Amino acid sequence: MKERLVKGIGINDADYKLNEWSNLDRVDGKQKQKLIWRCPFYKTWMSMLNRCYSKKFLEKNPTYSECSVSENWLRFSNFKSWMETQDWENKYLDKDLLVEGNKVYCEATCIFVTRRINNFIQERGAGRGPHPIGVSLNKASQKYESYCEKATGGRKFLGLFDCPNKAHDAWLAFKLEQAIILVNQQEDQRLTKALIERYTNYKTKEIQENKYVTI
Repeated sequence: MKERLVKGIGINDADYKLNEWSNLDRVDGKQKQKLIWRCPFYKTWMSMLNRCYSKKFLEKNPTYSECSVSENWLRFSNFKSWMETQDWENKYLDKDLLVEGNKVYCEATCIFVTRRINNFIQERGAGRGPHPIGVSLNKASQKYESYCEKATGGRKFLGLFDCPNKAHDAWLAFKLEQAIILVNQQEDQRLTKALIERYTNYKTKEIQENKYVTI
């Protein structure tokens, strides 16, 4: 079978049918079809390539502009062989929980996480505004309010504070507490270690990067 490029770089060397279509009514003499199934390995692989190499995606998500896929994983069969060894069902492929700041999708850095963990670790970076993460200005009181994602889902209001750092400290303390709750629900030791280290070292990292001003 002829190998086909995906996103101009990935090598689709699958030797089996990847998609199933259902025929719909003809429109203007042309047969319309509806996708009813797609190979989950191919779907995940294609989505990974899309995040790294799709111009349309990168225009809307510039934080992925420096991301890439390892040479080994550019071939579909290699990625599929790895994914088959993972606990992947109903989970999301994550590239930077195990190695914070990682930009390369590869075997050493990737792990599958649940939707709950995926939502829990999402942090909007520069998109959150001028204040530390978890903090916003309450215009009515002119104080800083703090909210944090709960391990069970949803957000918790942590209070109003006189300065943004105190509000952020409240966020970080609660975040670590919730991370421990999530850890107790996981079996993968790589994941539990990464979650705890992520928030245990959070403030140290921010001070080093001049994102946190000590008062």
